[in-house]
Amino acid sequence: MNIIFDLDGTLIDSAPDIQYTASIVLGRHGKEPISLDDTRRFVGEGAAVFVRRMMAARNITETPGRHEALLEEFLVVYESAVDKAVFYPGVRETLATLRAQGHKLGLCTNKPIAPTRAVIQHMDLEHVFDTVVAGGTLTSRKPEPDMLLQAISNLGGGATLYIGDSEIDAETATRAHIAFALFSEGYRKRPVDEIQHDWVFADFGLLNAIVEDALRLSRNRSPQA
Repeated sequence: MNIIFDLDGTLIDSAPDIQYTASIVLGRHGKEPISLDDTRRFVGEGAAVFVRRMMAARNITETPGRHEALLEEFLVVYESAVDKAVFYPGVRETLATLRAQGHKLGLCTNKPIAPTRAVIQHMDLEHVFDTVVAGGTLTSRKPEPDMLLQAISNLGGGATLYIGDSEIDAETATRAHIAFALFSEGYRKRPVDEIQHDWVFADFGLLNAIVEDALRLSRNRSPQA
């Protein structure tokens, strides 16, 4: 089975790295840092949207040129800001188990490709994923389904489970007509019962049972379904 994960807020808590990056950029412009809570609220729709929200939070007037300049500054710092990210409990062990069971693993994230590659290397995940589709890989981003569909195609197609932590991930899975498991301890902005999902979990120790259930359902589904 293909098992594709979101990254930030799903496998790793990278908010401290993102807050650090934002603080560096804001400090250069004489602005106070944003809080960790604000950082988690602003994450989810790509770096450009994050920077736009960051600017609004610190009353930086947005013009196309100014947003573009701050985004460029942000991405330069962000590419090497990997030291503060941590795995959610049980993630590394769960990934190892799923690979040992023969599942194909992928990553589908709005995080820009350069910092995605950097954090994968830093967290020693380079050998784990069979495909990585990140921000900038395609012209669209989640919740458009193209990135997720590309990841599935890269894995050879077939039964797929997408795992994420947010409304954006849930909508992406819905648009792609893919089963979705919601990790409830990430960066979601709405209550769990307001987010479309097939399964929900707060402990990665429960994910293997969800995968088994998803695999059973995919095997029972008729060819016409």
